[in-house]
Amino acid sequence: MTKLYRLSGSRAMKTDPPASVPDPDVRSTAVPLRTVNVHQAKTHLSRLIDDAHAGETILLAKAGKPWARLMPLAPPSPQRIPGRLRSRGPLRQPDGLLEPLEPEELAAWENGPLTPWMPQP
Repeated sequence: MTKLYRLSGSRAMKTDPPASVPDPDVRSTAVPLRTVNVHQAKTHLSRLIDDAHAGETILLAKAGKPWARLMPLAPPSPQRIPGRLRSRGPLRQPDGLLEPLEPEELAAWENGPLTPWMPQP
């Protein structure tokens, strides 16, 4: 393995070459990461943000070592659209929503798996 020398203050230090850091999120993808040093990232930040928005993950390196990751945000969850079921027409029995339930149906609702917090009789 080749040793690298870097200057630290007034003397040279022997260091190992930067090792790649395995990332569990990245290993599952087949596309290799593009590594950009911090100076280049500052210069081309707008372009890098556009690339990340397009789906690319970019590894930012400082002094050749992985430092940060620029990646796209998860897509937002779809927003609820009120009135989506209006296309199916009006309710067949709108007054039926206000009628009391039959005792058997009420017992099925109260003892069902949807209400485990209610005390059982």
